[in-house]
Amino acid sequence: MDEPSLLNSAGHRIEGVTAMPHARRTPERLSAFSDGVFAVLITVLVLELRPPELPTFNALLSLWPTGLSYAVSYLFIAIVWANHHHLMHYATDATPRLIWFNFAHLFSVSLLPLSTAWMAVSKLAPQPVAFYAAVFFLVNATYVALIWELMGRIPLNEVSAGERRTMRIRSVVTLCVFAVAAAVALKFPLVGLGLCCCCLIVYLRPEAPGAAQRQSFE
Repeated sequence: MDEPSLLNSAGHRIEGVTAMPHARRTPERLSAFSDGVFAVLITVLVLELRPPELPTFNALLSLWPTGLSYAVSYLFIAIVWANHHHLMHYATDATPRLIWFNFAHLFSVSLLPLSTAWMAVSKLAPQPVAFYAAVFFLVNATYVALIWELMGRIPLNEVSAGERRTMRIRSVVTLCVFAVAAAVALKFPLVGLGLCCCCLIVYLRPEAPGAAQRQSFE
């Protein structure tokens, strides 16, 4: 079979010049870019911390809403990164839909420093906590989109139907809990924040419950 070649405007073959085959778009750059965004977000989150004005432990303890907000958000970013890193192991091609779903996921995570600062300054007031839970909802919604995009392209012999089902059920259930947390936080902010933390516990292990880990972290 002849190698592909370029044609001139008249439709004649140009000898000695071959057409370059279309290269497959690998997901490595997408993963590297995402890791950089997560690193920046953690840095921004740390920069939001401010020391107390008075040099006393009581003054430090009075900042417990800020400390709690920061701790939950730091854990949240760590869990989101771990799950994103695990999920990207299933990617074999950086499709346009995967790229845009990934950008949507990163955009939702980028709202976390703002929501954390607002919640901390307000000392866990209802509306800031509700907004914080809504950000959790948005992050999880875009993560669900990534799951559906990637799982739909993986052969059944690589990921069993049971594991696919478990991943999807877990993501949809936690999505509903985040929505409930946002609503509950308007009346009971600490309860809403507690519901968000419960969802984070579910995602401490990136792989689906009961499924063997597909690939170790690099």
